[in-house]
Amino acid sequence: MLHTLTIAQMRTELINKKVSATEVAQHFLSRIETHRDLNAFITVDPSATLAQAAAADNALSNGAAGALTGIPLAHKDVFVTRDFATTAGSKILAKYKSPFDAAAVARLAQAGAVCVGKANMDEFAMGSSNENSFYGAVKNPWNPLTVPGGSSGGSAAAVAAGLCLGATGTDTGGSIRQPASFTGITGIKPTYGRVSRYGMIAYASSLDQGGPMARTAEDCALLLNAMAGFDEKDSTSMERDDEDFTRLLAQNFSADATESQPLKGLKIGVPAEFYGAGLNEEVKAATLAAIDQYVQLGATVVDVRLPKTELSIPTYYVIAPAEASSNLSRFDGVRYGHRAENYTDLEDMYRKTRAEGFGWEVQRRILVGAYVLSHGYYDAYYLQAQRLRRMIAQDYQNALAQCDVIMGPVAPTTAWALGEKSSDPVQMYLADIYTLSLNLAGLPGMSVPCGFDASGLPIGLQIIGNYFDEARLLQVAHAFQQHTHWHQRTPALAQ
Repeated sequence: MLHTLTIAQMRTELINKKVSATEVAQHFLSRIETHRDLNAFITVDPSATLAQAAAADNALSNGAAGALTGIPLAHKDVFVTRDFATTAGSKILAKYKSPFDAAAVARLAQAGAVCVGKANMDEFAMGSSNENSFYGAVKNPWNPLTVPGGSSGGSAAAVAAGLCLGATGTDTGGSIRQPASFTGITGIKPTYGRVSRYGMIAYASSLDQGGPMARTAEDCALLLNAMAGFDEKDSTSMERDDEDFTRLLAQNFSADATESQPLKGLKIGVPAEFYGAGLNEEVKAATLAAIDQYVQLGATVVDVRLPKTELSIPTYYVIAPAEASSNLSRFDGVRYGHRAENYTDLEDMYRKTRAEGFGWEVQRRILVGAYVLSHGYYDAYYLQAQRLRRMIAQDYQNALAQCDVIMGPVAPTTAWALGEKSSDPVQMYLADIYTLSLNLAGLPGMSVPCGFDASGLPIGLQIIGNYFDEARLLQVAHAFQQHTHWHQRTPALAQ
């Protein structure tokens, strides 16, 4: 079945003309329609998808195929697109259609990828469960009564359910890694500045980073090859030479590594702070078992310290809302999107438009952000948070001086029940304790499937590397997947 293939396998099928891009697109559009109850997509436009597939078939016939020609992908609805409406999961942008494609979208299209739709998400990427979308909650394919994680929950659910072979996501505080963990797929958050933010609707500009989500590390590497690169339209884009993120996948970690121990020489840092109070025992056991598997593959474990891990939560929830309150000021009902119908003057129009257009979580974060930036509180909160941010980043540098990668859990628990934490935002925020610090430091990290709990819900292993070390991270993840089967397991509806 086409939806059980990886991106690498589908490339071979398309190049060998065993299937056409149009047939592939039709197959996935049919699956999206069949599994609408997951609510993984906000916008699907079969005519736009099939037009892209026809162009892919033409490229394949003419020998002009790109690296991803004909591959069916979903784009998180935070990336603007010309062919599909872009809402960011919000009423305030309902029916908005961009005149241009986001840089990441354009780069994937240039590589030949076919978009099957725009994936559901927490409104403006604010959430850890994908329950904050104006278009309703996304359901986890492993158990529809549980959340898929957020804010890239629609992208994660679509990949896990076999509604596409890969998807774009964004990670501001864990929003690629956590939903990847909850749905049993692979996702990587690149180094800040590695993937252009041009055309990616901003939540917190100094934290947001786009990245790929797919079944395997190899597939993520193929997608990142297309997505990454310098963009002069993005002032935060890093100007670096292009690289092939698949180049290390088939290699051993060191010259003295062997076939049975391909990762000999790899030093894994395990921070005690990731294994303290609050970590579910099944998650702890699965991640430690995964690290033991790495030891069998030749790696060694060293103890490292990340002493300011707990401080990442208050630091993040000062900085991110502060930036959000500024970024979201542009949604005022004047230029695009929703506008209140009845108002008395311009100020009244602003007030009613934003009250009607933004959900409660977005309003909460705007208010918090405006507060910490206000006169008298800026020094006490915002500047202090920025100081802590530098200290958190230094903690990582101290740890990575002792090891090649850091490993631990992605989240304290597996996916929780829909509605379980909706009335307690603080509990929701605490679920990001192991992921937030990475965004504050700007480092790359990924989630790799490493087990299941007693209820059959997936568990992810978080792998963290140094700046611009994505190829090494993918190599380490790929080696694990070559010797384990967790990434091959799929929910019943994807089989």
